[in-house]
Amino acid sequence: MLTELKNRGIAVHLSKNSYDLAATVRAYVQHLRGTASGRGGEEHVLTLTGERARLSRAQAEAVEMKNAVARAELVPAADVERAWGDVLRQVRARILAVPSRLRQSLTLAPADVELIDRELRAALMELGHADD
Repeated sequence: MLTELKNRGIAVHLSKNSYDLAATVRAYVQHLRGTASGRGGEEHVLTLTGERARLSRAQAEAVEMKNAVARAELVPAADVERAWGDVLRQVRARILAVPSRLRQSLTLAPADVELIDRELRAALMELGHADD
């Protein structure tokens, strides 16, 4: 045990098998007081310190998120989803309107217009199932 205390810098070693008794006792008492102030053994103190640090980080992250929301840097996911859904519906509607606009501006055979319509719908279907 004395060697362990020496290795940890608690026991004051003078020479081979010789220790400064008064300094070692003072250092050991100081060590014990430090451990006791954590209300447990060294392992408990280390765990408690780690938990306090984790709590502190979590609290800091919560404050950072609140500040980001206040600065309008973060928005609710539902709002983003709704806005993107609106944009994509508009894109879809405009793409599906292409064949009829082409029919009005160009002299295309009905079969050509139907082919363009089918291809555009197939492309939209593929894009709609890109995650599958």
